[in-house]
Amino acid sequence: MNQISPLAFVHPEAKLGDNNIIGPFCYIDRDTVIGDNNIFQNSVTVNVGARIGNGNEIFPGASISTKPQDLKFNGEITTCEVGNNNSIRENVTISRGTASKGTTKVGSNNLLMENMHVAHDCLLGNGLIIGNSTKFAGEVVIDDNAIVSAAILCHQFCHIGGYVMIQGGSRFSQDIPPYIIAGKFPVKYCGLNLIGLRRRGFSNELIEHIHSAYRLLYSKGIISEGINEIKNNSENDAFIKNSEIEDLLKDIESSSEPIVEEVAEKTPEVKIEEIKTESNEKTRIYQVDGILCCLIDASHSAHPCPAYQP
Repeated sequence: MNQISPLAFVHPEAKLGDNNIIGPFCYIDRDTVIGDNNIFQNSVTVNVGARIGNGNEIFPGASISTKPQDLKFNGEITTCEVGNNNSIRENVTISRGTASKGTTKVGSNNLLMENMHVAHDCLLGNGLIIGNSTKFAGEVVIDDNAIVSAAILCHQFCHIGGYVMIQGGSRFSQDIPPYIIAGKFPVKYCGLNLIGLRRRGFSNELIEHIHSAYRLLYSKGIISEGINEIKNNSENDAFIKNSEIEDLLKDIESSSEPIVEEVAEKTPEVKIEEIKTESNEKTRIYQVDGILCCLIDASHSAHPCPAYQP
């Protein structure tokens, strides 16, 4: 039996399962289908076209299956599908699809944190953690078990691979391949998501295979040559048939613009020479990026030393 607050509105054409809790000031529109054991806290809006599974908890201010913010949308009949056991926090907005794909999909066992947005025709997998105020533009695809931190801006049509960790505050218009940490600006490959992979049960051997694949991928500086290096290197026969490596290659090959490797900044060359001045103070002369400086030990003060002649 459903528990529906007398202060909530449920359209007569809405289809509800069993044992749902619908709090005060919730609004459930026509052409909506809701499964069993869902909890809608107060002020949740479920718009036309919503298809919600079982065991979800939706917090105040969330809006599911909203009208797409896409100027091409012309009122066509589309849907927004939400799976099972999701936690959808305060003020999350999820748009329904457009004629492009017809539906927006959110899988199961996801945590969508406060104030994040899922635009039209996005496809979100299972086991995702999406941080506060993160925004996905239209037709973004996110594979299973990705962690997307807070305040991230993701351009339309991007593909985010599984098991990734994207650092908070990033913004990008490139595809993110699986199993890695991505961050900085512009966003770059910053190594494997080692902790995440181990928590998900990846063996040390498999992690080393994935690491070897990425090392070869970025070894040439050109992605296409790196892919060929993985395929042609005889030492990779042991892991090239792993499904994880196949998925990695598939994602990279299908990507129009994958992210690149982080390049460490070159440390400036420093040359140091010690002399004694006329006052018998020990002075260190050093050169950084072509500029001569001196450090007097007594005062520990550094200043340009253009008159010094070694």
